[in-house]
Amino acid sequence: MARMHTRRRGSSGSDKPAADEPPEWSDVDEDAVEERVVELAEQGHSPSQIGLKLRDEGVQGTPIPDVSLATGKKVTEILADNEASPELPEDLRNLMERAVRLRDHMDENPGDYQNKRALQNTQSKIRRLADYYRGDELDADFTYSYDTAVELLDDA
Repeated sequence: MARMHTRRRGSSGSDKPAADEPPEWSDVDEDAVEERVVELAEQGHSPSQIGLKLRDEGVQGTPIPDVSLATGKKVTEILADNEASPELPEDLRNLMERAVRLRDHMDENPGDYQNKRALQNTQSKIRRLADYYRGDELDADFTYSYDTAVELLDDA
């Protein structure tokens, strides 16, 4: 399958090894893992950063290679259960940050046509993703614009 905004094909990535249960060396209590996830979320970390911190630092010095194997829930599910989930989905937030950064660059460099196209592609991805999230994680009347993106990113 080709990429969204080019005719090139993407390079295949590696898959995680199939596992049904956490390794025996990582025997941390589920409640301790959930507490650590909520604690990291309150410190302002995104769900992917939480996963990396648990992999690298762990809980009580024991690394957690896969949160869903250790607890039976994904990081976002744990955050939703404890009412600590972010107000914007992480992928949409990252795209909005990129669009704001590109727009600021375009204001300073109006002749940069490569980044003008990159901004158009990013905004297209944001609109497509907003259609997906509209009604569930976003308001039913949400529409993307530069001003709303700046406002949403400044609030959080």
